Amino acid sequence: MTGSKIDSRIVCAYLYSITKYGYPPPAQLTIAHIDEMISLGFSSIELEGIREEHLLEVYQMKDRVSDKLKKENLTVPYFCGVLPGLSSLDKAERNKQLELFEKACETAACFGSIGVLDNAPLPPFQFPSDIPVVRHYDDEVLNAAYWPKEISWDQYWDQLIATYRTACEIASRFDLKYVMHPAVGVLASSTDGYLRFHEAVKMDNLRFNFDTANQFLIKENLSLALRRLKDHIDYIHVSDNSGNGMGHLALGDGNIRWDVFFETLEVIDFKGHIGIDIGGDESAVEDLDIAYKNAAQFIAENWHMTS
Repeated sequence: MTGSKIDSRIVCAYLYSITKYGYPPPAQLTIAHIDEMISLGFSSIELEGIREEHLLEVYQMKDRVSDKLKKENLTVPYFCGVLPGLSSLDKAERNKQLELFEKACETAACFGSIGVLDNAPLPPFQFPSDIPVVRHYDDEVLNAAYWPKEISWDQYWDQLIATYRTACEIASRFDLKYVMHPAVGVLASSTDGYLRFHEAVKMDNLRFNFDTANQFLIKENLSLALRRLKDHIDYIHVSDNSGNGMGHLALGDGNIRWDVFFETLEVIDFKGHIGIDIGGDESAVEDLDIAYKNAAQFIAENWHMTS
């Protein structure tokens, strides 16, 4: 799609910058990261604030970033505020994370976003040793995790739901949706898990970020999941996956039936945004720029976008 702007409903996800510069990418280079996404032809991008330090850096420069977005006529439909401490057992930590979440919402509003995106809650597992800050936990790490014997599940669930209801209320004050991203090992990683979570939270602005690779990996039928979640999704992350391990591959390099996927989008009359979410250190992507450009073209050719 060289020489032309990509439709604004097709988004360059922040995984593009993460893949190039690490997790998290240097916040002080956000303007440079934006320029790289522009060079690919995108008019719609994702930005993120990843945990406290990175989020606060982005928060401090939000006005400068907003000016850049306006100058370049860019939209940021979803700003990601990654705050795993929201599911902490510690009340003080949860309250601190809610304060940070409010700053994420303020940043999203400054960027003119529709919603703020975060991973679904990570349960307070105990691990044999400290684990690094990562985007996804692999099978070996998760298999070694266990539920603390002194923690009541029912009590934990009640406090978790109360925390996420408060987060939805904060997002609502900024006129934002709170969009939950699925991943292996988190609560609400599946269609059933999210629907149960949504029913418990009872907030209309709690939404689901449909992720083709992550849901394909846990053996969800994507066509059925899209139908069941059609009233809960405004944003979809697309990347391919083999079904045999974590990976966010270039479209066509895995085993997802894209013909069925796009046919189902038409069936459910999907009118939201699609974010290209290819890459990460778990994925072998030969040329990241080409993968994003090709994906944008493929989506534009196969998604019958309706207003």
